Amino acid sequence: MDILKSLGHPEEIINLFKYKIGGCRSVMPKLDYDSMSETLRTCYAYLNQTSRSFAAVIQALDGELRHAVCIFYLVLRALDTVEDDMSIPLEKKVPLLQDFHMFLYQPEWSFSESREKDRQVLEDFPTISVEFRNLGQEYRDVISDICHRMGVGMAEFLEKKVSSMKEWDKYCHYVAGLVGIGLSRLFSASQLEDAEVGRDTELANSMGLFLQKTNIIRDYLEDQQEGRAFWPQEAWSQFASRLEDFASPQHLSSALSCLNLLVTDALHHVPDVIAYLSRLRNQSVFNFCAIPQVMAIATLSACYNNPEVFQGVVKIRKGQAVTLMMQATNMGAVQSIIAQYSQEILQKVSAADPSREKTLRILSLIHEKSLSPAALSSRAHHISPVYVSAAMLLAALSWQDLFGSLKSSQLYSKQI
Repeated sequence: MDILKSLGHPEEIINLFKYKIGGCRSVMPKLDYDSMSETLRTCYAYLNQTSRSFAAVIQALDGELRHAVCIFYLVLRALDTVEDDMSIPLEKKVPLLQDFHMFLYQPEWSFSESREKDRQVLEDFPTISVEFRNLGQEYRDVISDICHRMGVGMAEFLEKKVSSMKEWDKYCHYVAGLVGIGLSRLFSASQLEDAEVGRDTELANSMGLFLQKTNIIRDYLEDQQEGRAFWPQEAWSQFASRLEDFASPQHLSSALSCLNLLVTDALHHVPDVIAYLSRLRNQSVFNFCAIPQVMAIATLSACYNNPEVFQGVVKIRKGQAVTLMMQATNMGAVQSIIAQYSQEILQKVSAADPSREKTLRILSLIHEKSLSPAALSSRAHHISPVYVSAAMLLAALSWQDLFGSLKSSQLYSKQI
């Protein structure tokens, strides 16, 4: 079926074949579990249970950054599990979320009242927290700070509607922008990246918001069917009296207008994405960051002005995804990919679309940035070997899982 979907795209068929036979998985370094403490091995076991793709891809991250990202993920997973659990009354859940960062320094703290599928990370939180305390202070400070800020944000939106576009940005910041900021600070703390990568929170926040908004736009129908609503009221109320109306064929024109407005809003983060990626120097970090971003712009291109968003789930072809993963390992290739999909969106812009002028302006800016010699030359000296599709697929899935799992939490569905 994957092959059939890629008919007419020979390069995708070739890359799918490489993926099917496993590529050169040997390029991914193996973790030495025998040298780990028992609690650290348990943490990786939990990582495998809650996110196998993320557990695999961190093996491609260099040095001690691997363990720091592992623990960062598990801490956020535990926090998100508390937020997800509808059996926890609000009077208990709010202080749990707000105070969760303090439990990192309480060796005996655990929570056994959760009914969620990932409750083991709460029931055995002492195993995670001890490995958190085993990290260097530079990593502990980042993880604790992001955990605190995210917990406060989750508590704020428990019963709050995402009404305005500014609130949409704020909500996406809490659940995705903070992840991007935290990861960026970890990259810098590891000294694999320059300090400026971690200091520039605006660019890091945009990295998270671009992925988050793409997921929200793509998943309109699935979220509606599950009783969740993520599209900001300020946007959809311009075109309909109820968000669910967009799923009806008679409202298709209005639905597409709102869809294109939100895609245009998401595209405003792309110049920041280009600027952020152009600063990266470590190959493993670059791969980890770049792959999800090119997947996101390909997804936005597929969604733009597409009625199928309101009839099902729009997905790019697997062969297309594998090809992107194999190509996006240097800045020049990433800029070319961004330019390609920006051009695809441009060709779909209708003269009658209410957001036409805004869409054309941001696409023009993206085109300019994607051809920027400054960004290109910043990594021209570091043209990477082509990482095989197996490793790249794991990278993309890891970020989708990290951000997607947070998006699917009850945080976004409370009374919206």
